[in-house]
Amino acid sequence: MSCRHLILILGDQLNLDNPALEGFDPGQDRILMVEASAEASHVWSHKARIALFLSAMRHFADTMQQQGMPLIYLKLGDHPYPSLQAAWRAHIELLKPQKLIVCEPGEYRLLQDLTGLAREFELPLAVRDDTHFMCSRADFSHWAGNHKTLRMEFFYRWMRKHHDVLMQAGEPAGGTWNFDADNRQSFGKAGPQGLPELPKVNIDDLTHEVLADVEYHFPEHPGSLEHFIWPVTREEALRFLQHFIDHKLAGFGPHQDAMWQSPDGKPTPYLWHSLLASSMNLKLLDPREVIAAAERAYHARRLPLASVEGFIRQVLGWREFIRGVYWLDMPNLGEANHYGHQRPLPTWYWTANTQMNCMRQTIQQTLDYGYAHHIQRLMVTGLFGLLAEIDPRQVEAWYLAVYVDAVEWVELPNTAGMALYANGGRFTSKPYVASGAYIKRMSNYCAGCRYRPELKTGSQACPFTTLYWHFLIKHYDSFARNPRTALMAKNVDRLSLEERQAIGQQAAAMLHRLDQL
Repeated sequence: MSCRHLILILGDQLNLDNPALEGFDPGQDRILMVEASAEASHVWSHKARIALFLSAMRHFADTMQQQGMPLIYLKLGDHPYPSLQAAWRAHIELLKPQKLIVCEPGEYRLLQDLTGLAREFELPLAVRDDTHFMCSRADFSHWAGNHKTLRMEFFYRWMRKHHDVLMQAGEPAGGTWNFDADNRQSFGKAGPQGLPELPKVNIDDLTHEVLADVEYHFPEHPGSLEHFIWPVTREEALRFLQHFIDHKLAGFGPHQDAMWQSPDGKPTPYLWHSLLASSMNLKLLDPREVIAAAERAYHARRLPLASVEGFIRQVLGWREFIRGVYWLDMPNLGEANHYGHQRPLPTWYWTANTQMNCMRQTIQQTLDYGYAHHIQRLMVTGLFGLLAEIDPRQVEAWYLAVYVDAVEWVELPNTAGMALYANGGRFTSKPYVASGAYIKRMSNYCAGCRYRPELKTGSQACPFTTLYWHFLIKHYDSFARNPRTALMAKNVDRLSLEERQAIGQQAAAMLHRLDQL
C-alpha cells in the first residue's frame, strides 16, 4: 500500500479551505487525523478543552467523509498510538508516501516533531502557510524588522490600513485609532444590567458520545463538563457569531474589563464577551468574516464605535500580533524567565481552595466552564503568578491546560509576555502589576473576601496588596527608570523604613505559605 501525499490535519485545523488540502487528489493521496491521548496529558488538560477538540474533530471528519474525501481517522480507544508522532510514524511506514503535507501547526513542539519525522524517513515535508490568519509569519517578520520595538498598537494601525477595516478616506473611523479609554468601566454597586442570554446550545449525539469518552479516558483530569456550551461545527460557530453581533456587541465595550459574582456567590462568567475565540482557534470561523460582521453591524445599526473598535482590535490587532510574536520568538519564549522566578504553582490553582475570593471565583469559574475573560486571566490569576514569583513555565502550562480556547501560539505569548513579564518587556512597555485596589475597583470580589485590599500588613492584609508593594520595593530601580512606572516607584519613596521592613516580613511569610493563602 502506498500513496503520493500523506496530508496531516491537526485538531485545530478544522476548515475545508485548509491549505494542506490544496491540490488533493483522492485517487492518489490520503488524509490522516488522529485523536491522541498524549495531546490531553502533556499538560493536564481540562475535560472541557479535551471534549471541545475531540467533538469538533469528529464533526469535521464527518463533513469530509460526506464530501467523499478518503480519510483515515484514528479515534481515541480504537488505536494503539499514544501520541501524534507515534501514529504519524506508523502510517508513514504503512502508506510509504512520497511527501508529507501539513498546514503550519499552532505549536512549535509539533512542528519540531514533524520536521524530525521527515528527516528520519528522508521524506519531503511541505509546511504550508496558514491562510486563516490575516498576517503571514513572513509579513509579520518583515513588519517587526522595520520597527525598533514590537508594539501591538502600531501593528494594529498597519493592519487596519492594509485590510481597510473601520477606515474612512484613509483615516480611522471616528477620528481616532483606539477607544480603549472608554472601555474600562466597572459595573458599580448595581452590577451588570440586562445581560443577554446565551445562545441555545445544541449538544447532539456525537458530542454526547465525546463527553462520555472524556469521562471514561480522562477521569482524573481537572474541570467539569456540566456547563459545556462550545460550538463544535461551523454551523454552530456561525450561530454564536450572529448571536454576539445581534445581542452582545453593542454592550461589549464599556464593561469588557469588569468582573462580577452573583449575590449567591457564584461566578457570572460570560457577560458581554463574544465566546468566539475557541471557534476561531479551531478554524470553524475565519477572522475576516468575524471582523466583517462587526463592521457591517456598526454601519447598519450605528452601534457604539468604542464597542465595535474594541472588539475588532482584539481580533485584527491582538490575535494576529500575538501569533506573529510567538513564531518570531520561539523556542526562547518558552524558556523566558526575566525575573528568575522559581516557586511552584500553588495546588489551589487546580482546586480553587483558597481564601482569596478573587482567585477562588476566577479559578472555580475556570474549572466549571473552561473559561475566564481576559482581565480575569491577566489581572487575577496571571497577576498573582507574577507577584508570587511562580515559575513561568508552570503558570504557562496551567493556562494551556485549563481554557477551552488555549492553543500554544496564543496562550504562551499572552502568559509569558503580558501576565508574567517573563520575556522582559519584549512587546510590552511595563509589567502589568497592581494591588488589590484594582480588583476591588473592577469587581465585587473583595466584598466576599476575608482579606482587605487596602491593607499591606497584618492578619487581614490582601496578598495582592502585600506582594505588589514587595514587588515594587524589590524591583525599585527598574520601575524608577521606566517613565511608565516611575510614579509607582515614587509611591515607594513615601514609605518609611519601618513600613518597608513590615511589608518585607509580611511578604516573606506569604511567599513561604502560598498553599495556605
